[in-house]
Amino acid sequence: MAQDLGLIRVRTLFLSDLHLGTKGCQAEQLLSFLKMYDADTIYLVGDIVDGWRLKSGWYWPQAHNDVVQKLLRKVRKGTRLIYIPGNHDEFLRDYLGVHLGGIELADSALHETANGKRYLVIHGDQFDLVVRHARWLALLGDGAYTVALMVNTYLNVVRRKLGLTYWSLSSWAKLKVKNAVNYISRFEELLAAEAKRQEADGIICGHIHHAAMHDLDGVRYVNTGDWVESCTAIVEHYDGSLQMIRWAELLRQDLELPVATESLRIKAA
Repeated sequence: MAQDLGLIRVRTLFLSDLHLGTKGCQAEQLLSFLKMYDADTIYLVGDIVDGWRLKSGWYWPQAHNDVVQKLLRKVRKGTRLIYIPGNHDEFLRDYLGVHLGGIELADSALHETANGKRYLVIHGDQFDLVVRHARWLALLGDGAYTVALMVNTYLNVVRRKLGLTYWSLSSWAKLKVKNAVNYISRFEELLAAEAKRQEADGIICGHIHHAAMHDLDGVRYVNTGDWVESCTAIVEHYDGSLQMIRWAELLRQDLELPVATESLRIKAA
């Protein structure tokens, strides 16, 4: 199994949309990933703790606490941790610029890779017109998303009994429903434009739970994905190359991680 292999050290690790405090959070898979990967710097790119959901009812199992403790343990061992709040953990935006237990809180950051590329790191909700101008609709959509995840859970129980692999209903819908595809496309365009405005070579974001890495309008667009559906992360290696890790897929396929990661590596533009 991938978990049985040795620790992999990378220069930088980017994680977003963990949604700790919700039943949809894949905390056990995230914990196995954090046990495998260590980094000089970790960026938490928003929606790490789901304040929206916790307001309506407390949910915090041991696995979620273990994730927090694992991250804090990495900080104590010398990892630099930069927390960029999103819309679900927006309560932390009251503390921007503050260091909390070795954790740096920032609204955004400019990250320079080992090969000299500059990336704007931001959650991305600031460029979501629904979140900015129709918060009630965003909350309604969040509720519908939660229902979809519940349906997806029961659906995958049946699939497992039939010997089938995990399948994400909401991820499928994002790729098939025209409005969702248009929304993702528009979001990517706005983020790429912001990277250009700040004279960055690319942008690293989260928010829409759609992992991606491609060139767009002259900049590199990178979305870290999430730990609710896709269980994905972005790592920067010591040569400056960026790689998307699809952790759930690696575990399902039971690949040998060093071989798998090499085959998945994508050189930074």
